[in-house]
Amino acid sequence: MKVFIGADHNGFHLRNSLIDYMAKAGYEVQDDGDKVLNIEDDFPIYANKVVADVLQYGSKARGILICGSGQGMCMAANRFKGIRAVLGYDRESIRSARNDDDANVLCLPASAVKDNSINVLVEVFMNTPFAAAPRFARRISELDNLTA
Repeated sequence: MKVFIGADHNGFHLRNSLIDYMAKAGYEVQDDGDKVLNIEDDFPIYANKVVADVLQYGSKARGILICGSGQGMCMAANRFKGIRAVLGYDRESIRSARNDDDANVLCLPASAVKDNSINVLVEVFMNTPFAAAPRFARRISELDNLTA
């Protein structure tokens, strides 16, 4: 499983510590963020990079996005067909999003998540399988077919 990680300036330091943790834990990680802290950057740029990579790799990839509240990244990521981004604020919200909705992008709020708890949240995201119940698969298909 390949993991693509991106963050704006609010999540820059948290992203760096997460990349270190995931690499040591044996995950294949690609950093889709800036190498230098830029307080003028905009979150949609990183959401777009991560989403493009996740879509290219398909079911063999997941994305993790970090911004101040997590909300902006989540809104940006969910604009793309095939992306099911979730705002992860605790273990149960993430477990449910993976189990029921096959979430493929985790959006984290840097303002609420600290270095020591981010690893726990990411492990839940990475290790909770999709239950693939017929009703869950049907709902995902309905999401992919929504039109304005």
